[in-house]
Amino acid sequence: MADQLNGHGERLQGAALAKDLFEDMGSRVNGMGSTTAQSGTTDEEPEQKVVEEIESLCMNCQENGITRLLLTRIPFFREIIIMSFSCTHCGLRNNEIQSAGEIQPKGARYALRVERLADLQRQVVKSDGCVFRLEDLDLEIPAGKGQYTNIEGVISGVKTDLQSNQAARMEQMPEVGEKIAGIIQTLTDMMEGKKYPFMVSADDPSGNSWIEWTPGDAAGKWAKSEYNRTATQNGMLGLGDDVPAPGHEHHTTAPDTELRPEYHSEGMVGALPTNDSVPASGEPEESEIVEDQVYSFPASCPGCTRPCATNMKMVNIPYFKQVVLMSTVCESCGYRSNEVKTGGEVPDKGRKITLQVRTKEDLSRDILKSESAALVCPELQLRVEPGTMGGRFTTVEGILSQVRKDLRAQAFGLEDGDAVVPEGAGDSMPQESKRSWEDFFGSLGDAIEGRKTFALTLEDPLASSYVQSLTAPEPDPQITVEDYERTEEELEDLGLNDMKTEGYEA
Repeated sequence: MADQLNGHGERLQGAALAKDLFEDMGSRVNGMGSTTAQSGTTDEEPEQKVVEEIESLCMNCQENGITRLLLTRIPFFREIIIMSFSCTHCGLRNNEIQSAGEIQPKGARYALRVERLADLQRQVVKSDGCVFRLEDLDLEIPAGKGQYTNIEGVISGVKTDLQSNQAARMEQMPEVGEKIAGIIQTLTDMMEGKKYPFMVSADDPSGNSWIEWTPGDAAGKWAKSEYNRTATQNGMLGLGDDVPAPGHEHHTTAPDTELRPEYHSEGMVGALPTNDSVPASGEPEESEIVEDQVYSFPASCPGCTRPCATNMKMVNIPYFKQVVLMSTVCESCGYRSNEVKTGGEVPDKGRKITLQVRTKEDLSRDILKSESAALVCPELQLRVEPGTMGGRFTTVEGILSQVRKDLRAQAFGLEDGDAVVPEGAGDSMPQESKRSWEDFFGSLGDAIEGRKTFALTLEDPLASSYVQSLTAPEPDPQITVEDYERTEEELEDLGLNDMKTEGYEA
């Protein structure tokens, strides 16, 4: 396996197999066709195959059948292995997929509102640990066999399963059979477009499932959120054992709490006592968190559950509020994360901040996107739902570059600086969808390079986001701030409806 063949049948030494094995289906087929056209095929030359075939035992008739394996990459997702088994003796057939990538640092939850026929064709990757739900029916498809399909395929599979024993069910349990018949009819109406809109969701602790997103999706149509796995979920994934990583000593506790001096801020507005107010011993009082000091405290790694350290630092953003910067690094598994948390009380209203980006100087403005904020750029057909990127403290250029890097890496396996998409990349997606994505990346690149003006809006129900003003404390003519009443859905999602602030002592 250390050697492999290139497009002309020549053997390459030391080539990286991972990049070459997992390609778009279109790229693999084109490569096979070009090899045949250039060199031809003879009886002595083995035919190049896109699908690997392995003889394997049939569990039904105990004869030998054929398992076919296809290693491919799904556009805007990651690598998967598609497996199909067929037995010529008894006719048994089955297929499934497995993720070929590593378990992600966090679990992922996706939601999609199906509003038209085209939405039924959106691709779905359901790993063997994913729970898929039809929210309107309160119907849950438990974790099981992995699938690579679309929304219509998932619904059709559920309908087929329910219909398989419906006749016997109607005879033995008529009441249950009638309820199942109603669900089957509702599923049929969903596939025929008679029940729009309806919601579907996918929840995968491994982070390896996916529901397709397309440029220009309206607000609330598609959403993704990431979360830290529980100890039970880590156990189901085979994580959280007590075996230390090679070369790392396994500690039962995190490093001792430290206080490290950092730069001294100047010109802050409403700052807490500075470092000069720290007692002579060099340690702040237990009840105080001093600005511009870095604190370390014990934590558990979300990736491997081993003990690690989380560093925290409070800073004061001029003309805004105090924020807490948190960073976690695990020496055992290499997990890294950075988060930004805003302090202070929950405001009475949400806030919408709109920045008109006109020059390259505007791209250098600081921006704080809290975890609860959505980022919207209508001219770029871009909408980042709350929770998708977490909390970010960067610049306008930085946050757009991060969006481009994430999407391009998932789609074509490219680094952010690669301006040209290689020929054949993304050929497994429909041509119309591919053109849409190419236009999207072209527009996004023009915006990052300062060749296109656009409006960037942060919609934050907790009013915890910030865009740097170049004229503070005077109003900036390029920034519009609008306070708004939160919707019932936002109140429920944030848990504010259940928050009790009076008489809770009793």
